[in-house]
Amino acid sequence: MPNDPLADCPPAKLWKQFAAMLYDSLLLFAILFVAAAIAIAFNRGQAIEANPLFNLYLLLTVFTFYAWFWHKSGQTLGMRVWKIRIVSEFGGNPSWQISYLRLFFALLSLACFGLGYFWRLFKPYTWHDRLSQTRVVDISSLARGETEPDSDTV
Repeated sequence: MPNDPLADCPPAKLWKQFAAMLYDSLLLFAILFVAAAIAIAFNRGQAIEANPLFNLYLLLTVFTFYAWFWHKSGQTLGMRVWKIRIVSEFGGNPSWQISYLRLFFALLSLACFGLGYFWRLFKPYTWHDRLSQTRVVDISSLARGETEPDSDTV
């Protein structure tokens, strides 16, 4: 993208990414609590025992939480606080498909004892950044308002 202010932003530090994840986990916990309450209401108030459909429902809730924020603004609330943002290598915010793909690869990064995340200590990207063609950038040096996409391009 020509004149894209995000193109020159440095990669976000790993500690900022973890801090944003911690912040987001608080909000996500509340969302999962509400999602579980809705499921229990549909189960006539009875507890839901280990059920693969319920687990899939909660996983889909987590995926939708992140994908919605990333697709809408490139940032979750935690990322906004720490002034970091996800951008697609194709320009702009990640699409829904790229967001879901990035989350899938992030789970694989975690499943490998977090090695996909700690790869960031040696390279300017994590495994899931590379595989989903996204990057997390530090936007703290940008003036307020430069992080929003132009209304002409949306």
